[in-house]
Amino acid sequence: MEHTGTAVALGLFDGVHLGHRAVLQKACEQQENGLIPSVFTFSPESAVYKPDSSSGYIYGTEAKTRLICECGILHTRIESFAAVKDFSGGEFVREVLKNGMNASFVCCGKDFRFGKGASCGVDELRDFGRCYGFEVTVVEDVVSAEGIVSSSAIRRLLSEGSIVRANELLGRAYSVYGTVVDGNHIGRTIDFPTVNQLFGEGQLVPAYGVYSGSVSIDGKSYRTVTNIGVKPTIEGERRPLAETHILGYSGDLYGRELEVRLEAFLRAERKFASLDELRTQIAEDVKIASADI
Repeated sequence: MEHTGTAVALGLFDGVHLGHRAVLQKACEQQENGLIPSVFTFSPESAVYKPDSSSGYIYGTEAKTRLICECGILHTRIESFAAVKDFSGGEFVREVLKNGMNASFVCCGKDFRFGKGASCGVDELRDFGRCYGFEVTVVEDVVSAEGIVSSSAIRRLLSEGSIVRANELLGRAYSVYGTVVDGNHIGRTIDFPTVNQLFGEGQLVPAYGVYSGSVSIDGKSYRTVTNIGVKPTIEGERRPLAETHILGYSGDLYGRELEVRLEAFLRAERKFASLDELRTQIAEDVKIASADI
């Protein structure tokens, strides 16, 4: 790695949305010039988010890395925020970009900040580039009908349940990534078995409710109905999770990694008077999801 020049895209990339993809694409284009398309980023779990209703990271490290690679990036360096937060701007450029990644080309969005206390921006990055011999390209914002495409805008849309609009800014369906964990098996007792996935500590949880979507298992795509929330009909307190019924599938998925794509918001989560009432509503949700293609 140290003997080959790299084209390094800089950013948090926690949503890998259309704006992020524009930056990643600039790095990928440099492969024509013999450079390795690369990323320097932070683990989303280590970043600091504003404490509001739409705070938290969109995707965790594993999902983010997968999405970045799908964009054509060949090398990804991920650090915890704590590992570099006290670097001066010069130290970051010297230790990370030049000595650590042998950068010949660096790209970022116009709001990228680095150095202790976010003391440096794109102007300083250009100055350092002249000193250390790498080219700097600043990528303009991507603008949609929602305005500037940003992670904060996507967090807001997800927290509102506006999944279709969030997906437009992401450039793909928002997905719940994660290992299928054991649940309380209530779904089986009402004829709608589900797979359960937990959200990460500090991760943004989309609006509680029921979503239609899809999942791919062993190369085959299935329609899904996913409830995100705390299952208020069932007694007991619990952390939010995604509980997905996979239409037309039967099999043991415990311990497997799944990507459940959310494509439409069907209804808000609510407490039912009985399991029979819940069963009736889920049957209606499944009917809608079956036709929602």
